[in-house]
Amino acid sequence: MKLNELTIKEAREGLKKKQFSCLELVKSCLEQINKTNSKLNSFITVCEEEATEKAVEIDRGFRERKPLLGIPIALKDLYCTKGIKTTAGSKVLENYIPVYDATVVDKLKNAGAIIIGKTNCDAWAHGASGENSDFGPTRNPWNLERTPGGSSSGSAVAAAADECLAAMGTDTGGSVRLPASFCNVVGLKPTYGRVSRYGVVAMASSLDCMGHLTKTVEDSALILGVTAGFDPKDATSSNKPVEDYLEGIRGNRGTRRIRIGLPKEYFGEGLDARIKEKILGALGVLEDLGAKIIEVSLPHTKYALAAYYIIQPAEVSSNLARYDGIRFGNDRDKFGDEAKRRIMLGTYILSAGYYDAYYLKAMKVRTLIKRDFNEVFKKVDVLISPVSPNPPFKLGEKVNDPMQMYLADIYTVTANLAGIPGLSIPAGFVDGLPVGMQILGPQFSEKMLFQVGKIYEQSTH
Repeated sequence: MKLNELTIKEAREGLKKKQFSCLELVKSCLEQINKTNSKLNSFITVCEEEATEKAVEIDRGFRERKPLLGIPIALKDLYCTKGIKTTAGSKVLENYIPVYDATVVDKLKNAGAIIIGKTNCDAWAHGASGENSDFGPTRNPWNLERTPGGSSSGSAVAAAADECLAAMGTDTGGSVRLPASFCNVVGLKPTYGRVSRYGVVAMASSLDCMGHLTKTVEDSALILGVTAGFDPKDATSSNKPVEDYLEGIRGNRGTRRIRIGLPKEYFGEGLDARIKEKILGALGVLEDLGAKIIEVSLPHTKYALAAYYIIQPAEVSSNLARYDGIRFGNDRDKFGDEAKRRIMLGTYILSAGYYDAYYLKAMKVRTLIKRDFNEVFKKVDVLISPVSPNPPFKLGEKVNDPMQMYLADIYTVTANLAGIPGLSIPAGFVDGLPVGMQILGPQFSEKMLFQVGKIYEQSTH
């Protein structure tokens, strides 16, 4: 196995035993990027010089105390990085270089991680396919003619194609979980407020969550242990103590006491029969291991997508108002078509006479959706559902039909509206294309999600 193909756990063990150096690990990832990026377009900026220098520095004084010491990690190009270009996938910020690091970036560096580069994404995180980037679409490593999912397209591809050992993404309506599903990696959307949003280019502030993509569930738990926690620079971050997420997955404890909910609204019309079969098969595995499967209902799910696509554009239009070309960045005429569409929709929604009719009503629906989850989690520990109604679709297939593109988020937006965590894990393949399974839990139940995900991962390899 090549060094870039290792999991974080394996790489940490190898570095500790001096089986290879940090520089060798970084060079292996850089070689893979140089080999594959021209086809996949997963990176906008590769930090070759910075990563190499950091690796040499670590090798000179290697200490095992830091949890991510020497681990090459990629960042979605929404995370501000001091001295390194941050574009948000948009020509508006084509040459923008921040003077500070986002809180998450600061935490990763303090944990010893090496930033290998900035990954491609839909501009401003607007999209479910990776095709809205002003720097060209990202391609799915399993099939170059297919979308890798968005908006964290480059991060998912970088992890799946072994260009790094893990990658940070953002999830506003499914933008970590959908590409994780389409690229056959593990993707976590944490509880809203669990991870600081400070220093990350905002899309929709009441929905944005800082997540990540990894090769295994255990690696995902390790990274959350680093990135989670209160941040005084983010008024929405939670001061709830950070749990030991690895503790819950050490050893296979089985699922005998776990009650898994099957939300009937997520398995109805519109779901590809082959994906339904894969998810039900995964549920069967967990049931055989002792889990109790209970059918439940989330009755306001049918209004979720409509509510989301009112709330999100309204917040987008507010957040993008700051990019006027006066203080930094290029003029507003550099905005792409999707950004313009969302600015127009959001401005209309927030305009006099329409605010009450649309935005206020959508926020009321959001409350009802949150109540649905609260009631269901009195009966079950977690919910399991598909991530997407379809396998990865072809590049260009939906780009001219925004409504069809928005429907890709139909199973994922509810978690963002309710502020609950969601974990996407690989569940098999359909016609050679990956299928993901989504595990949802109450707020701050990431430890339980990792436990269920790890049990399934171990049982199915």
